Amino acid sequence: QVQLVESGGGLVQAGGSTRLSCAASGTARTYSMAWFRQGPGKEREFVATISITGGYTSYADSMKGRFTIFRDNAKNTVYLQMNSLKPEDTAVYYCAATTRVPTRNPDEYIYWGQGTQVTVSS
Repeated sequence: QVQLVESGGGLVQAGGSTRLSCAASGTARTYSMAWFRQGPGKEREFVATISITGGYTSYADSMKGRFTIFRDNAKNTVYLQMNSLKPEDTAVYYCAATTRVPTRNPDEYIYWGQGTQVTVSS
């Protein structure tokens, strides 16, 4: 069993930066991890994913070059550094864990956090 707790959300001005954290309990270091988000009135969408060792990462096209996913397995924590934020990045951000290889498919993820709100003001 893995529990995921996100933190670091809040109100950010457009063009600004923020970092989200996802603290995991249990043996999270043996899981591939990902961030997803769900904006107001939108479906949940993939943001980024990272392999167990951190050697492989993948991003949604709209986040590539602005967002960075990384992990510290010693701290059982996955991070999402978000730069050059835009109002359309406003969403609840969720971290998720899978025993499989990193994937963009949310159905492959078996553990989810409760989400953290990020609001980008224009």
